[in-house]
Amino acid sequence: MKQAVYAGDKVFEIRDVPVPEPGEGEVLVKVDYCGICGTDVHGFMYDTVPAGTVLGHEFTGQIAGLGNGVTGWRIGDPVVAGGGVAPPGSPNPIDDEPRFNFRTMGWTAMTSFDGAYAEYTVMESWKPLPRPGGISAIAGAMAEPLTTAIDAVRPSGIRLGDAVGVLGAGPIGLFCMQAARLAGATTVMVSEPAPARAEAAKVLGADAVIDPTQQDVEAEMAALTGGIGPDVVFECAGAKDSLHQALCTVRKGGRVALVALSWEPNEVLPVDWISRDVQLVTSLQHHPRHWNIALDLLDRGLVRTEPMLADGSIVPLSGIQDAFVGLQAPTDEIKMLVRP
Repeated sequence: MKQAVYAGDKVFEIRDVPVPEPGEGEVLVKVDYCGICGTDVHGFMYDTVPAGTVLGHEFTGQIAGLGNGVTGWRIGDPVVAGGGVAPPGSPNPIDDEPRFNFRTMGWTAMTSFDGAYAEYTVMESWKPLPRPGGISAIAGAMAEPLTTAIDAVRPSGIRLGDAVGVLGAGPIGLFCMQAARLAGATTVMVSEPAPARAEAAKVLGADAVIDPTQQDVEAEMAALTGGIGPDVVFECAGAKDSLHQALCTVRKGGRVALVALSWEPNEVLPVDWISRDVQLVTSLQHHPRHWNIALDLLDRGLVRTEPMLADGSIVPLSGIQDAFVGLQAPTDEIKMLVRP
């Protein structure tokens, strides 16, 4: 089979390797589609991914082989990559390490198995979830980033009738926007400079889309809420000044949900917003229940994925290098998928 291996120095190599054999308690998955995650792109940009790593954790496919002792799966079953409940005592680097630091420990936690930038991959049989019949293979590959949005929206404290601001209309921001609406937000405002992403936000129902290179985001969102500001702001941009912008934009007593994983120092000036009693919440870990919520929302058509995909959004394994290069500073790209 073919497999894209990160060789280091911002280079992927396409290698021919044997199809892996599932071991005890494992399943072999034939990969249909694998999403390119923003975290993978950051690892590529800053060359922090260990050389020899096979990335790719946002995938969907079909069960193609069963290891010894595996029950509950049949060859051909459609699956999404994660969400299963780990058996008691299973290691979890994020939970097991009380001082977990994603920058220094994250790649070890994420690359404990070969990922899905490959034709086949092996995973423990408890990890995947069945893909419901109402979810296409393409949409199934986007369940994981939707789960990230749900992880952020549920603890954000959104209440019925709230106004919400979203900074950044990449895949996570667009999912946060939709999930916030389902959680009760009646006004959703989005800040995004890239034209294609701004247009996707409009198509997906944003009440206002602001270009931060041409407009003052704080002033615009305040004006749209009667001078008060959004009740909740989701920081999904990860730009150098976007966390400070979120903290300045949210209303007095409001809450900022930090979703973006910025790999560069952020500049904040607390004196600008400290008097507003702002709360800052963060999220990273995926909860199994949230996977089930994500799949249910996709299955029922309550969350849409198609506006995030344009011509050229699905690339073969041989196109992965150019895709990663383009996603470092996206213009027309929103979500990109690899089809091995």
